[in-house]
Amino acid sequence: MITISAFADEIGPDLDLQMDTCEANGVKCIDVRGIDGVNVSKMTLKQASEYKKRLDDRGFRVPCIGSPLGKIRMDEDFNAHLELARHCCEVAHRFGTPLVRVFSFYPSQGANVSDEREAVMDHLAALIALAEQCGCIFLHENEKAIYGAKPDGVKDIFATIRSDRLQGVFDPANYVEEGIRPYEEAWQAGLADLTHYFHVKDKSIALDRCVPAGEGDGQFREIFADLGQRNWSGVMTLEPHLQVAGQFSGVTGPELFGTAVAALRKLCDEVGLPYQ
Repeated sequence: MITISAFADEIGPDLDLQMDTCEANGVKCIDVRGIDGVNVSKMTLKQASEYKKRLDDRGFRVPCIGSPLGKIRMDEDFNAHLELARHCCEVAHRFGTPLVRVFSFYPSQGANVSDEREAVMDHLAALIALAEQCGCIFLHENEKAIYGAKPDGVKDIFATIRSDRLQGVFDPANYVEEGIRPYEEAWQAGLADLTHYFHVKDKSIALDRCVPAGEGDGQFREIFADLGQRNWSGVMTLEPHLQVAGQFSGVTGPELFGTAVAALRKLCDEVGLPYQ
C-alpha cells in the first residue's frame, strides 16, 4: 500500500490552507517542512506541539519531518549542526514521528566533496549515533552537489554507515539534475534495494523545470512498473516544485497541487499499486 503524503508548505505557508488543500485532494498525511514560513528545524517545541494538535484535530498524520540536516558545507560548524540535529529529533517526536529527512553535506569552499569522503562519513556516523540516542531514524535523500548526489555516493554511504537508523529516500528529479538516468543508472544500479521512502518530483530537461510525475525525464513509469512487480509498500511524498524550485523548498500552489496528486495516482493505477 502506498501512503501519499506531501511537503504541504509547497501549497502555502498557512497550515489551514495546507490541510484544506490536502484534504480536498484526498491526502491526509503531511511531511512537515515549513509552517507559517518557519522551517521545521527552527520551530520551538511549543510550536511543534501546537501544530501537532491542529493536525490531530483534522485527522492528519505526520510520517516524517523534512529537515535540512546535512545541507551545510563540510567547512561549516558541525558541532552546532549536531545540536540542531538533536533539536530536530525532539521536534520530530512532538509531531509523532521518529523519521527525519537528512542530506550528506556540500563540499568545503573550493573543494570537491569526493575528496572529503572520510570527513563526510565521520559526520554521518555522528548524526546516526545521535539518531540512536534520540530514538530517531534519519532518511538520506539524494540531492544535487552533496556527497550522496549520485548513485555511487549513496551506495558508499550505506555500505559504510551500516545502521538501521539510516534509511534511503529516492528522488528521481534530483538524479535528473545530476545528469543521471534515474531508472537505469540509479534504481536498477542497486538503489531500489536501499529505498525505504520516495519523493515524487519529476523534471523535464527540455523545459528545464519540474513537471507532474511521469511527464519529465525522471523515468517514473519504469520505476513504478518495478515498484508494482515488487508490490512495494511505503510513503510517497509529493514535492512537485511546479511553480518554483529552490534549494531548501519549492512552490506549487493549491491548484497545481491537485495536478500533482492526480499524476501520482495515475502512475499508481497504471501498475496496480493501491494507495491511500
